[in-house]
Amino acid sequence: MDDGSSLQTLLVGVDAACDRVLAPMFDDDELPTIESIYEQGVSTPLESQIPPWTASAWPSLYTGKNPGKHGVFGFLSFDGYDWDVVNASDVRERAIWELLDEHDMTSVVVNVPVTHPAREFDGALIPGYTAPEDPECQPAGLLEEVREEIGEYRVYPDEDADDLGEAYSECARMRGEAFRYLADQYDPEFGFVEFQGTDSIFHKEPDNDAAIRQIYREVDRQLETILETHDPDTVIIASDHGMGPYEGQEFRVNEYLRREGFVETEHGGDGMPTWATVRDGALKEGTDETTHDPSVAERAMASAARVGLTSQRIGAVLERLGIDELVASHAPAGMVSAGATQVDFPESTAYVRSRIELGVRLNLEGREPNGVVPEAEYETVRTHIIDALRSARTPEGEPVFETVRPREEYFHGPEAEHAVDIVTIPADFEHFISATLRDEQFGPPTEPWNHKLQGTFAASGAAINQTRSVGDAHLFDVAPTVLATLGVPVDEQMDGQPLPCVDSSGHQSYPRLDETDSVETADAAVEDRLADLGYLE
Repeated sequence: MDDGSSLQTLLVGVDAACDRVLAPMFDDDELPTIESIYEQGVSTPLESQIPPWTASAWPSLYTGKNPGKHGVFGFLSFDGYDWDVVNASDVRERAIWELLDEHDMTSVVVNVPVTHPAREFDGALIPGYTAPEDPECQPAGLLEEVREEIGEYRVYPDEDADDLGEAYSECARMRGEAFRYLADQYDPEFGFVEFQGTDSIFHKEPDNDAAIRQIYREVDRQLETILETHDPDTVIIASDHGMGPYEGQEFRVNEYLRREGFVETEHGGDGMPTWATVRDGALKEGTDETTHDPSVAERAMASAARVGLTSQRIGAVLERLGIDELVASHAPAGMVSAGATQVDFPESTAYVRSRIELGVRLNLEGREPNGVVPEAEYETVRTHIIDALRSARTPEGEPVFETVRPREEYFHGPEAEHAVDIVTIPADFEHFISATLRDEQFGPPTEPWNHKLQGTFAASGAAINQTRSVGDAHLFDVAPTVLATLGVPVDEQMDGQPLPCVDSSGHQSYPRLDETDSVETADAAVEDRLADLGYLE
């Protein structure tokens, strides 16, 4: 144990952790360190935000603000009908560690999603999810230093490994070793280490219980060693959302909107640029261009699609023959996309841009490059679409959506204009929402397990009063609770509040980040990983 450690609060992010996942391992005594935080302190389910997905939820957790303030609504940012993968330049609010910097406190942050490119602050940061494999860190040159000290450090596991449990566990080990080294070097008051493999394994192999438990055991070992070596006064465990089975239907919203007359389509056209065309195109050659020069095969597929022989129709035949997955595994994604029936975004009234956004965007005149909905008709059209979506029923006659509401009921702040216009929340998060166009509106969920609204929160240590109720904890409450454990005033613009288990540290007005232009991610490997995990269709 390092008796000289200055670490006051350690925040441990365990992506997708929830009671459903943790309880069986607690019952089997497989996670003694994590379980001790729950037993010795306070714990509660943690309600996530809308949408409850990694790229938007972690910025909400580390800023304490809704996406309408911080500006990240999903894995993609949009400029008209074009897109890019989000990164830290899209986050318009200050993170916990940046607020602590205002109070002369040092932080070490390892593997937190959407933190690349890193901004300057007092401390060290190695970015996580959506960063490239060799990201710029804070300070510059940090990653090379860490690799020299601990050996290999990867942002992403080897997704082609035969044993994903081992690959993800290795990354968990790297997170812990990097954090301990940096904590030794920077002597921080605040530490934040995030483990992503606890989520990714469910997108890849949700039935692989052995791999899931192996990854969690490694996370537990790393936490145990951090506690032994740096002895933080207070430990908080939090997840960005939960995880569970999807036992309902896959609902293809754009297909539904097409039949309702809101979506226009084209065969063999460009449609909205997809990750597939970028991945299989110039970016594989090492350039940052997002344009795509179609191959001979793609041009042929596009020509076939224009006369009705689309990828969807070919896929339906292959599915009936039982060879669809075999063919798909060998077909270049760009070729499949070129031959697909696609949403004609400039000509459509409304559409789903990305399923992760959980909502529908209107093609509004004056906002979108080729908007077709006059501003004066915005509310009328939006209400019409809301009513149509509320009436959507599964083949069993059950409502598809628990809620279909205007965006302003979920998002508020200077970035809210970038949100979807209509928020669509699937009933009990049992239905898998898809943006793809298919001949059928419904089908089996593409992923049998996916995100749920209830995550988890646990806290133990000097700043935690176990005699107080935790209350109804929300994702937005994590950042103000962390600040309170450090005696730092909470940003008065935060949407959350310190949980009742900590003493209030008051509120303060902090300046918003200076307006800066977003920088392109334009990284084919990042886009490929997001697609492989089902985040990009």
